[in-house]
Amino acid sequence: MSTCPVSGEYTAKDFKSSEQVKWCPGCGDHSALVQLQKVLAAVGVRRENVVCVSGIGCSSRFPHYMGTYGFHGIHGRAPAIATGVKCANPDLDVWVVTGDGDALSIGGNHFLHAIRRNVGLKIILLNNRIYGLTKGQYSPTSEFGARTKSSPYGTIDQPVHPVSVALGSEVTFVARSLDADVAHLQRMLERAARHKGTAFLEVYQNCAVFNQDAFHFATDRETRAENVVYLEHGKPLIFGKNRDKAITLRSGEPEVVKVGAVPESELLVHDETLDDPTMAYRLARMHHPEFPEPLGVFRAVSRPPYEELLMQQIGAARKDPAKASLERLFNEGDVWTVASAAP
Repeated sequence: MSTCPVSGEYTAKDFKSSEQVKWCPGCGDHSALVQLQKVLAAVGVRRENVVCVSGIGCSSRFPHYMGTYGFHGIHGRAPAIATGVKCANPDLDVWVVTGDGDALSIGGNHFLHAIRRNVGLKIILLNNRIYGLTKGQYSPTSEFGARTKSSPYGTIDQPVHPVSVALGSEVTFVARSLDADVAHLQRMLERAARHKGTAFLEVYQNCAVFNQDAFHFATDRETRAENVVYLEHGKPLIFGKNRDKAITLRSGEPEVVKVGAVPESELLVHDETLDDPTMAYRLARMHHPEFPEPLGVFRAVSRPPYEELLMQQIGAARKDPAKASLERLFNEGDVWTVASAAP
């Protein structure tokens, strides 16, 4: 791989590999790939310092299409592999690209522990609410009652909500975007790229073959303004084609009101920096059609990344030869000698 002597001299083309992109026409993965390549060039990272890790699924072909280092792992294990990469070399920019099935089904355990530890990973979850690679079975995020090849009478599983799960795991940065809103997706990817610690971005993504228009309420240009609300730090949650609707709190719960029907001071103003994730969780529980679906940054707080704390421990241990001795470690605490049995 050729290198660039000065950061910032790359273009999006430099982050493209020579591999032919083989996703289906109309797949939202195309948008995520192009926007990530643009963002990496814009933020000025060195190409040889970027690692893209994936598991199994349509989205997991990402490393093949990126002109960076990459690792195509096994099903659900991308966060574990990426954690090892980041801890071995904290200076690397490590991106995990996964899908709703890969991350939240077989990979749920690895996903949860990576984000609760605040490992310095950038995790993109491409959510199309279906298993696309294996031809249309329902996934952990499929809506209740969804009729698929593996649930012809409708799934009776309650869906997993990725942002809610991430907030419950104390993730330090969590956002949501949409494959069709490329400008917004770029902004969210850039915010994730600049975050120190785990940055989790859910992308509502279309599967043109097995779950077409799963997010039609948010992608249709005629109705989008009525069905989504963009989270902007320090600004009230106002939405609608005529910007005439807003969110307020009644008894601690969100409620849609007409702008002007309540005092401006009662409108809910978004604060992504709140250390307590309770309000962000309330927003994450707002779903169409009862509420407008929130897009944007739900939470962005600062905490020491896992790899930074790990390096501090390693450094402290190396300064104390006695504590750095594995033999002493193995033989301290509750140890005993088993006497040999009598002949």
